[in-house]
Amino acid sequence: MRTEPHELLTLRDYERAAEAVLPPEKWAYLASGAGDEQTLDDNVTAFRRWRLRPRMLVDVQDVAMASTILGTSIAMPVLVAPTAQQRLFHVDGERATARAAAAAGTIMCAAAAGSCTMRSVYEAAPDGARWFQMHWYRDQALNEALLAQAAELGFEALVLTVDSPVLGTRDRAVRGGHVTAEMTLLRDVLGERADDVPPGAFVDIDRSLVWDDFESIVSTSPLPILVNGLLTAADAVLAADHGASGIIVSNHGGRQLDGVQATLDALPAVVNAVGDRVEILLDGGVRRGGDVVKAIALGARAVLIGRPVVHGLAVAGEDGVRAVLDILAAELVNALILMGCPSPACLTREYLTR
Repeated sequence: MRTEPHELLTLRDYERAAEAVLPPEKWAYLASGAGDEQTLDDNVTAFRRWRLRPRMLVDVQDVAMASTILGTSIAMPVLVAPTAQQRLFHVDGERATARAAAAAGTIMCAAAAGSCTMRSVYEAAPDGARWFQMHWYRDQALNEALLAQAAELGFEALVLTVDSPVLGTRDRAVRGGHVTAEMTLLRDVLGERADDVPPGAFVDIDRSLVWDDFESIVSTSPLPILVNGLLTAADAVLAADHGASGIIVSNHGGRQLDGVQATLDALPAVVNAVGDRVEILLDGGVRRGGDVVKAIALGARAVLIGRPVVHGLAVAGEDGVRAVLDILAAELVNALILMGCPSPACLTREYLTR
């Protein structure tokens, strides 16, 4: 089915178009959540539980969306979330996403389980802002090599995902047919040891990692570290106490433990606990500019989007990713004007009601 460009007006349009162009097994892999997909659905539904309270007669002639995250300037408070194996969905994979993120003036988080090497992501957009996402593996030499290469190539922060000591049970993906892509980045860094990691394998994650270990990682890391995958105030406090520079409130897009809180529901408690100590971001369920407004009003400094980026990638490569980011930016500007907020920094909980 061919989709005309004028029909692709929203992120939902790109989602439907991606489903139409992708083989069923790849769509099942991308769209699936854990278990009965309660959390997958609730991430989106949570935004509908909050209503906006705009203010009137405010000067919104000029709206500025620019901000900074960990000292990095961004054109809008929307980042590209780490998503693995992007060449499953387009031949250019992470390279196309890196170029689109750079053109949009925002940060791309490249995943260690990516299908392009870290160097190729850098070379695709050498002037773009980049973070590097990884798990902590049992192979300490691999951890050290990944961190060293990220620092060498100018990645500006490390996103350490901690909610995946084991992969969640994703029934829809299994029923849809197993798909894999070569994890080029990991195999490239492993070098001679790559034969021990077959294509598509999930490299062993260190399940024994605890907060004291995290503090040791922070103390030796050449990059500031954001903890990705926290949902509780208690863990947020521990992250701040042990040296995290930032927290990403995330449930892995509903792909890990089904039945956990939607990220927007978890956000206020995290902000209340540590909002003045670390920078807090939110991942999960963002599909409209108004969703960005709600997340920032509840205390997030910015949001990350994952699946919508891949939808754009599947439909039109770099142009598709850029279109998704442009749509969200335009919707955010429109929402800010109608909210009576000349910048995202003006947003507070006074602009929302449950």
